[in-house]
Amino acid sequence: MIILGIILLLIGWLASIQILTTIGIILIVIGAVLWILGATGRAVGGRKNWY
Repeated sequence: MIILGIILLLIGWLASIQILTTIGIILIVIGAVLWILGATGRAVGGRKNWY
């Protein structure tokens, strides 16, 4: 999710498309939060492991 956010952020910034930049920032933030929660061992969405 973080990588997709970075890609959308770059495309939106280079093409001057504001909505892609906004979506990219949102995906980066959500991905970082989920990554931190997963790294601390906290169950995300009721599951500890995603397969």
